[in-house]
Amino acid sequence: MIHAAVEILLAEDNPSDVELTLRTLKRSNLLNTVHVARDGEEALDFLFCRGPHAGRDFAAPKVVLLDLKLPKVDGIEVLEAIRADERTRLLPVVILTSSREQADVTSSYKLGVNSYIQKPVDFEQFQETIRQLGLYWLVVNQPPSEG
Repeated sequence: MIHAAVEILLAEDNPSDVELTLRTLKRSNLLNTVHVARDGEEALDFLFCRGPHAGRDFAAPKVVLLDLKLPKVDGIEVLEAIRADERTRLLPVVILTSSREQADVTSSYKLGVNSYIQKPVDFEQFQETIRQLGLYWLVVNQPPSEG
């Protein structure tokens, strides 16, 4: 079974934020292939090809957009698992969260997050943030070569 490469893993449990993010990426012509994980466990299962994704061939996305406040396994634990595995250690991870806690920012950077973005509350600002984020990570950023 051939699957298109996933370019974005969006780990987000808020249905409104998921819908707005996907709509904004599509409107910006950046919606290639996005996998949405509704909790941290699902994000890890997808990344590491286990559970319901056990039949998937391992292929890291171009970027992970990771909420911190996820059910089952929180975003910090997901980030720790990503950085602990050789296959995903260099994977760009962007924290996209409503948390204003400095401890969350500090913990995220200590664990090697590539960027920490607080979700704007304003609808228009949220859309512009997602548009710029997608443009940067999918078009501008030069990822490490594999192998």
